[in-house]
Amino acid sequence: MEDAIWVLIPLAPFIMGGFAIWTKHQRKLAELQIEATAEKAAQYASHSRELEERVRVLERIITDGAYDTALQIEALRDRREVESARTAEPKIN
Repeated sequence: MEDAIWVLIPLAPFIMGGFAIWTKHQRKLAELQIEATAEKAAQYASHSRELEERVRVLERIITDGAYDTALQIEALRDRREVESARTAEPKIN
């Protein structure tokens, strides 16, 4: 057993160096995963805001009896199509 310790002593710096490299790699992987998770959370929040806005509009249409519901729905649909067409057009500089 004592002979094995004498063999491990010269190898200790290499083992510690390998361990340091491995821990640095694991830390980098964790940072990348955190960034990806934060990006997904931002996308979900944005999507959630859009859905909440749509629900508010629908609630307003349903609760306001002074206007024709079908006309308002069509107007909103037309406006959304125009907005999506604007974002899809390539910008020319």
